[in-house]
Amino acid sequence: MSSSAAESTVAATNKAWPVMSLAEVEAELCAPGQRFEMETVTIREIPTRVWKNALPNLAALARHGRTHGERIFTIYGEERVTYDAWFRAAALLAQEFRKRGIRKGDRIALAMRNLPEWPVVFFAATSIGAICVPLNAWWTAGELAYGLANSGARVLVCDAERFGRVAPHLPELPELRDVIVSRAATPLSDGAEALEDIIGHPGGYASLPETEIPDVPVAPDDDATIFYTSGTTGNPKGALGTHRNLLTNILSSGYGAARAARRRGDPVPVSAPKVGLTVIPMFHVTACSAGLMGAVAAGNTMIFMHKWDPVKAFEIIERERVNSTGGVPTIAWQLIEHPDRGKYDLSSLEAIAYGGAPSAPELVRKIRSVLGALPGNGWGMTETMATVTGHSAEDYLNRPDSAGPPVPVADLRIMDEDGATILTAGEVGELWARGPMVVKGYWNNPEATAATFVDGWVRTGDLARLDEEGFCYIVDRAKDIVIRGGENIYSSEVENVLYDHPAVTDAALVGIPHRTLGEEPAAVVHLAPGHSASESELQDWVRSRLAAFKVPVRILFCEETLPRNANGKILKKDLKPLFESSSG
Repeated sequence: MSSSAAESTVAATNKAWPVMSLAEVEAELCAPGQRFEMETVTIREIPTRVWKNALPNLAALARHGRTHGERIFTIYGEERVTYDAWFRAAALLAQEFRKRGIRKGDRIALAMRNLPEWPVVFFAATSIGAICVPLNAWWTAGELAYGLANSGARVLVCDAERFGRVAPHLPELPELRDVIVSRAATPLSDGAEALEDIIGHPGGYASLPETEIPDVPVAPDDDATIFYTSGTTGNPKGALGTHRNLLTNILSSGYGAARAARRRGDPVPVSAPKVGLTVIPMFHVTACSAGLMGAVAAGNTMIFMHKWDPVKAFEIIERERVNSTGGVPTIAWQLIEHPDRGKYDLSSLEAIAYGGAPSAPELVRKIRSVLGALPGNGWGMTETMATVTGHSAEDYLNRPDSAGPPVPVADLRIMDEDGATILTAGEVGELWARGPMVVKGYWNNPEATAATFVDGWVRTGDLARLDEEGFCYIVDRAKDIVIRGGENIYSSEVENVLYDHPAVTDAALVGIPHRTLGEEPAAVVHLAPGHSASESELQDWVRSRLAAFKVPVRILFCEETLPRNANGKILKKDLKPLFESSSG
């Protein structure tokens, strides 16, 4: 949307909006001596703008979090853990890791659903310079085993469900020395031990002795995390993140809120603790890097749910006076459209923010008109540890098809196919991003690192354009990927599993539209002569080998081999219409 068109649709807000241009806001908020002041430092030999007032490492953030004292940090069912109690548990576990010989750079894997123990383990690991490896809790046993082996994890801290999956693979993981399990209902086997035997149950964290995090020198650009992101070919790749990557998000998010206020002519809001309903898994950078970091900085309360359910969410929002939620567009749609919505007091909601999946402009407007909250969106990826662009409030209402402008410490470029020519405003090309949020590269994968990271820039694989003011619009994805409710599904991974079936000789995965999830995976296959297979048989075949969210919701059978171009690439654009013309 053009600037003039944007301003003409501002009826729902202040008619004088915007009071300040993006450049004017940045000049004011980032001026010397201000909270969002920037400076240039050298990161991996590249001069890089950074937030001058960012904390130096995650141990410093944990110690700051402790100052929130009796403020409630996490709520899970009836369990409530204060910031002071969380810090006691994290410090005690950090000391235990050190006693077991964990040193700077050692990997500690974390595989569990959203539980109060999650931020305890995360900060216990990272605050002593170890690398935390959050594994996708939806992964199958084989996928979890791959993550443990690839990262070379020395310790695994997991919940009972994940332990049940990975236990048969433990003999294949000689580097894994300790397996610590939370919430085990039965006696543990295979040499595993209970997390509760070390730090107790969350309900007892407040009675743990007051102690300190071990003092380990950690620099801003030291390694902190490995988040796995599936590649378009081969196995998942581990994005190696730093302390600076994660901590950058705190000020980037704060800047977004301050910018929205100044754009409408309001003063910068005074930071005050909020209550958020966190429904995105913490093993995603959206929830961990963009969510958890800011929560600990501000003293926010994070509410976890055992499983997403809209009615239970309504109950929690009403009871706990929740200020924000979201994560993916699916959540917002379900809150808006559920028939029981009117039975609950949702007036505390101030913001519904999300990323990681396409959203319809209609959703942006309905968040405001139906829920009375301001919409928020942004663009980022695992390789950028979340936030690169931010979009909220009136800017988002008036540009609902944009992902917003980059935060001041980030730069965006639109590059031509040659990888050397920078395109101008309005032209579509590959989106490249640069800034202190970009990870070091891929863990133990120099070839993939060299292909994706170029002189401080990350080649995103997204096709995008920038308008004259710098707002980013994601046009399409260059990578062969389906995004289902915020979960990345790389086509080749599913296709390779289908090809392994003895009846399948040709297969292609495409995304088909879904109103709330954005899109879902669907497949077209060609069977070998003389062989047969049903849709349900192939779905079960995939389900037994990959996480459930990767299973095609529909599979169509093609009598001929699939259409290809001159280079032999399957013409997936020709396959999508097949699902429109066939019955569900």
